[in-house]
Amino acid sequence: MRVLFHTILSPFSRKVRIALGEKGLDFDLMAEKVWERRDEFLALNPAGQVPVLVETTGFVVSDSSVICEYLDEVYPARLLIGSTPAGRAEARRLAAWFDQKFHAEVTQNLVWERVTKRLMGLGEPDSAHIRAGLLNINYHLDYITYLVEERRWLAGDDFSLADIAAAAQLSCLDYVGDVPWEDHPDAKDWYARVKSRPSFRPLLADHITGLRPPVHYADLDF
Repeated sequence: MRVLFHTILSPFSRKVRIALGEKGLDFDLMAEKVWERRDEFLALNPAGQVPVLVETTGFVVSDSSVICEYLDEVYPARLLIGSTPAGRAEARRLAAWFDQKFHAEVTQNLVWERVTKRLMGLGEPDSAHIRAGLLNINYHLDYITYLVEERRWLAGDDFSLADIAAAAQLSCLDYVGDVPWEDHPDAKDWYARVKSRPSFRPLLADHITGLRPPVHYADLDF
């Protein structure tokens, strides 16, 4: 059985979990406390970061973008990065937007401060970072609204890696109750469509000991 090393509120781990689900590939989840820097895990990925995918053959792939590119090449029956050069470019552009810009401006400021610092014993949340994340998320939800007003999915007519990357980030923020959905109804409708996909539903069963998500987190009709 292939194995995915992950942490529950790593959006990059969630991105790969959704991609594997869309591909219909079976896998086992292995929770990894990356801050412990286990020798066995560092042997798989010297960068010490999740996600790391270990294939049934023992082949190891790390980094969420690399893993998703690999999955599209090796299991092409259900392409996630597009079927045309223009489609692939747009899916990659938007996936990078959410992996890099959204993560730096929003997820890092909120999930890191509210949850990850506590788990790692790094002290209290920084209120300035939290304020910045709560402000920045509105700009990104406005961008999602702009995209879905023109397209069925973020990168075009088909569900793609762009939707997966965006929803992976937002799902972590939704777990801690930091998404102002009511102020962005079109983005909410798009996210509800993503939530209803079978590949996404396992994420809705995630729970961190001592930190319960809001009631709407697992509700498909939130």
